[in-house]
Amino acid sequence: MRIASFNVNGINGRLPVLLRWLEEIAPDVACLQELKAPQEKFPLAAIEKAGYGAIWLGQKSWNGVAILQRDATPEETRRGLPRIKGGKFVDDVQSRYIEAAVNGLLIGCLYLPNGNPAPGPKFDYKLDWFRRLTAYAATLMESGLPVILAGDYNVMPTELDVYKPERWLDDALFRPESRAAFHKLVGQGWTDAIRKLHPDERIYTFWDYFRNAWPRNAGLRIDHFLLSPKVARRLTAAGVDRKVRGWERASDHAPVWIELKETARRVKPAAKVPSKNVKKKSVKKTTKKTA
Repeated sequence: MRIASFNVNGINGRLPVLLRWLEEIAPDVACLQELKAPQEKFPLAAIEKAGYGAIWLGQKSWNGVAILQRDATPEETRRGLPRIKGGKFVDDVQSRYIEAAVNGLLIGCLYLPNGNPAPGPKFDYKLDWFRRLTAYAATLMESGLPVILAGDYNVMPTELDVYKPERWLDDALFRPESRAAFHKLVGQGWTDAIRKLHPDERIYTFWDYFRNAWPRNAGLRIDHFLLSPKVARRLTAAGVDRKVRGWERASDHAPVWIELKETARRVKPAAKVPSKNVKKKSVKKTTKKTA
């Protein structure tokens, strides 16, 4: 079973790239980030023609996340990262998190804020969102369910994940606070899939459009798969579809993927997880991106 994560950097503007990748690679599940499209502008017809069902959470101009499933529609369990207010979980106001039960797995697709310039309000928002993600992830870990948290985390966890660490010391993606937040999250018991299987390899998932970054391989690893223990035991492979970054009108990210061995019995985890039942295609009010 192959599960992929892909920051498409505008789903409508780069739809040919997405459809070509879906046809050539045919992942069983694809988590998409940075749709840059309001809810009603999601290209569902084209996605379905490619053989995928979809759930999505759109937002005008920025943000937006989606989960695609080949030959089926994911069973939505949550849209919007919950945040704690008055001691209770309430929904986030930005389109950065969506979650679904797929083939016995609970998959959370996330797009963590960029946070630049740092320090400043955008960086404060990034760290606050990280704290909310960590709090919610703890409830998922405590559930004991097979969970995957996949997406664009906008953080390079170590110096191995950035081509020239000394140039990124003051960037929100590499500041000590961001890396500490990522390691705190992983410390709950999550497995970083890429690092589990490639502990010493310099692997990138993002190459900027500027300064000839792609031809020079001046990249960053900011797209990650975090796996709960039950999923980590099934991990057989992980990697990056690097060639996609070189296609015409490509995103500045390349798809990241993992492969899991199948289990004999599939159980729907949705009923046991903190969730909010909503209609899959309901339109939600949106706000502008703050990071």
